[in-house]
Amino acid sequence: MLKGFKNFLMRGNVIDLAVAVVIGTAFTAIVTSVTKGVIEPLLATLGGNKEYGFGVQLIADKPATFIALGPIISAVINFVCVAAVLYFVLIVPMNTIKKRFAKPTEVKADPTELELLTEIRDLLAKQHADK
Repeated sequence: MLKGFKNFLMRGNVIDLAVAVVIGTAFTAIVTSVTKGVIEPLLATLGGNKEYGFGVQLIADKPATFIALGPIISAVINFVCVAAVLYFVLIVPMNTIKKRFAKPTEVKADPTELELLTEIRDLLAKQHADK
């Protein structure tokens, strides 16, 4: 029973799903707070519009036409940071553990021409002897 449970846990899909849901959610909150507290104010200093931050105003004097680029850049930074941490902290070590403890699989080589011809000869001899 425990061996089956261990095999279930060591499947790649279960581990990847657990990593993506639990750790990803927890780490996303940290990265989001860093980007909102540090990156977005820095991007706002680059923007020409003091009210809305970094972005493009399509029509002057119409606030609804402002395209905010700061939140988009922050979302990209969030994604890259979370993906990098998940990959280097969890996925790479898990793959290393899998390779280290995996049972070696036996690879059967294709038979040579001589082996195939010998097998055919033996089968023909057996058929001829049965008649």
